[in-house]
Amino acid sequence: MNFRQFAINNVVRNKRIYLAHFLSSTFSVMIFFTYALLLFHPDLKDGLKGSSNTVTMLANQGFLIAEIIIFIFSFLFLLYSVGSFLKTRKKEFGIFQIIGMTRKQMNRLLFMENLCIGLAAIVAGVGLGMIFAKLILLICGSMLAVEESLRFYFPLKAIALTVGAFLLLFVVIALSSSLLMRKGSLIDLVKSEEKPKPEPKASRLLALLSVILIGGGYAGVFAFVWITYSFPLLFGSVVLVIIGTYLLFTQLSVYAIRALKGNKRLFFRKTNLLFLSELTYRMKDNAVMFFMVSVISASAFTGIGTMLAIADPGLSSMSNPYAFTYQNSWNTPSAERHIRKIEETLIDNEVPYQKGSYIPLMDNEGNYIIKLSEYNHLAKALGYKERTLENTNESFMAPGNLTSRKALRADAGQSSSQNNFDLWVGEVHEKVRLTTPETEIVIPVEYSRDVYVVSNELYDKMNKEFKNDIQADENFYFDRKTQFVVTDWMGTRRFAPDLIESIQNDSSNQGYFEISALVLDWLNSKQTNGIILILSGLIGIVFFTFAASFTYFRLYADLERDEEQYRMIGKMGLSRPELRNIVTRQLVLMFFLPIVLAIIHSSVAFVALQQLVDFSVMGYTLRIFLVFASMQILFFLLVRWRYLRNMYAKLI
Repeated sequence: MNFRQFAINNVVRNKRIYLAHFLSSTFSVMIFFTYALLLFHPDLKDGLKGSSNTVTMLANQGFLIAEIIIFIFSFLFLLYSVGSFLKTRKKEFGIFQIIGMTRKQMNRLLFMENLCIGLAAIVAGVGLGMIFAKLILLICGSMLAVEESLRFYFPLKAIALTVGAFLLLFVVIALSSSLLMRKGSLIDLVKSEEKPKPEPKASRLLALLSVILIGGGYAGVFAFVWITYSFPLLFGSVVLVIIGTYLLFTQLSVYAIRALKGNKRLFFRKTNLLFLSELTYRMKDNAVMFFMVSVISASAFTGIGTMLAIADPGLSSMSNPYAFTYQNSWNTPSAERHIRKIEETLIDNEVPYQKGSYIPLMDNEGNYIIKLSEYNHLAKALGYKERTLENTNESFMAPGNLTSRKALRADAGQSSSQNNFDLWVGEVHEKVRLTTPETEIVIPVEYSRDVYVVSNELYDKMNKEFKNDIQADENFYFDRKTQFVVTDWMGTRRFAPDLIESIQNDSSNQGYFEISALVLDWLNSKQTNGIILILSGLIGIVFFTFAASFTYFRLYADLERDEEQYRMIGKMGLSRPELRNIVTRQLVLMFFLPIVLAIIHSSVAFVALQQLVDFSVMGYTLRIFLVFASMQILFFLLVRWRYLRNMYAKLI
């Protein structure tokens, strides 16, 4: 047997420990290849049909940044894994030195072992990526709202980039492996597994501080929502929660277990002595990993859930219920022709529609004043109840966006009493009485403008006086908006891009006008959030896999010690059900404590977010929680089954 065969046999012999390392490496290669597949895809490279240049740039830059993130974290993960593996093999290295292996030969052995695993991971990762390439393109096409999905192509550049990048990474890791193995005396290497672990220590003050920091961070988030929109406050609150989470795992968890052990009645009950004693070391050893899993999972839950909610078509129609909006000033001679073209296009495509228009007066605060008849015409077209005003000087507020709708709904539910309000348009002043506000968006506006609907008589009076003050023509107006109501506005996607382009590129255009299509606004938002969702989702899955691999390794790195420990306890009468109970309780805490804490962090973030917006984000959040929890449960059951199988084999 030559040296190369010896190195390969060494990997095969340690396959149980190396399995998590290999699978995680394979998965990171596959995800890197997936990003490269999308990065070089012709449809994304040249721009999606109907998407803006911003979306195309976001796709190209986003996938490139994701590649860099995956590469960097893969390097750090693999470096940590290799260093951890070497610590568990100290006894093996000591035996190699006893039989005459030199330091140079040991370095060569480590290099060949790591390169062997790396090459296998590259082949497996790229192979799996190619197998699932079509499925990945179909899913991404759906997330990006591509009508005919993303077409399949042979990703030669993606393969070359993936192989080249990870070949370099694994060579560097292999070269670094010899540096990670600390020098030590032969007796220390051989007896490394026999050294007892020191008793974990924790500070009562730091344990208490972890609770205070997390509570303070939560309070800061809600202060941001309810009191002041201060982003330094929000950032500081997030930092407090992160620091508190770290102290929770490194200090509070150890202190809490130590407090439980101090309860003699509980500690000596059944198998609690074994469970709590072993749990103390496991929690301390895995504290940093638990912290990273909690923070990353909370970020992924919050980000993915919010983006799924934002990409919902229902949100776009809630913000702006009109399929087409045409806006023009009084000196736009082509306006009527453009409006006619929109109507003709809808008729030609057999799309039923209703049309309405309004000319808003703008008060000195930048708020809109709308004529009641124009408001009611649009409200009726949208299926809402028409409003009436009993007196000429009455008015009611209407929401212009989701934020104002939420505020007006709260006001409408509290009181219906009338309030006096002053309207100023230039030098024209009118005092009106505000009645019960409207709670549906009929006049969509940007920014934080208020919308006041007044009687026709009052509107005409103020409009006439304002024109006289500025000596304007009687036909003058700053702005007119023509809205088209289409029930199936998603169906306008097939002709909306061409219609918008033909109007915007009309060579005879004069004056000011703007035209927009709801389906294109939604598509742009959908594609933008879809790209971000792909980026954050896949990166989140990679981190989840890395974390799961750490947990797997931490268990199996101590497997021989655990087997010996439970074999000796088995001689004293430990039964299989008792062993299963001890192991299950330990694994439940190891697997689910970080996820539960991440869900709590995310839930606080979503509750706070729900106070700021008027659309539900909880439905999507629950789906994300269920997906990640299901993955964690499956992994827990698999690891528990394998771990118990090994323990049962040693139990007498």
